[in-house]
Amino acid sequence: MEIMRVVDELVCTRRVPGLQASSLRILESQAGALSVATDPVGVPPGKWVFTTSGSAARLAMPDVKVTTDLTICGIIDDWKVDRPGAAEAGQGGAG
Repeated sequence: MEIMRVVDELVCTRRVPGLQASSLRILESQAGALSVATDPVGVPPGKWVFTTSGSAARLAMPDVKVTTDLTICGIIDDWKVDRPGAAEAGQGGAG
């Protein structure tokens, strides 16, 4: 699992059938890398979330047939980072 921040919603009208009608979000890792994840939770932009990846990402979806390798599992209500420089980078708190 990894902690990431939701940047925005991703709207794709054309997609492979395996994604079905899954909501998609653009996520930013703590290192700044962008990824796309399925969102069964309904997270708004700006929130911190925890994710699961690989084959476990499919199991986190309501329908395990959805083709995904990154899924949002929950919204983080409160999170403090004890790394130097994390607060200045906006990494921590409830978002």
